[in-house]
Amino acid sequence: MHNWFECKIKYEKTAEEGKIVKVNESYLVDAMTFSEAEERINKEMEPFISGEFSVANIRRARINEMFFNETGDKWYRCKVFFITLDEEKGIEKRIATTMMVQANDLKEAWDGLHEGMKGSMADYTVAAITETTIMDVYKYEAE
Repeated sequence: MHNWFECKIKYEKTAEEGKIVKVNESYLVDAMTFSEAEERINKEMEPFISGEFSVANIRRARINEMFFNETGDKWYRCKVFFITLDEEKGIEKRIATTMMVQANDLKEAWDGLHEGMKGSMADYTVAAITETTIMDVYKYEAE
């Protein structure tokens, strides 16, 4: 089971016209604790950012499933309801989950979500798919 943390970093970079601008970016990191998430995001960002940067915020991201697509350049948050039947009361229950899909556009995110859900035996409905500001995702990999 993955524990995802959304890490927001702040740094200054030189824009195309030579002007220095402040940048805020979000990343997802797979870690066990907040401390580990901060350590990992610092390690991952160090080669890409010249100069100083700071971790502005870390929060736990409640993500149930991730669907990766190496050709995708954006991340989409999908709200999915699993539909179950409460046999005692005879009513339909909906259990909300959050899934992330890497894709190039909304249609590709929709297709990627359904492709990832192909093996599922549960009934589900897609409530929403929204583009996020997540720049990249760093899965845990044993050294």
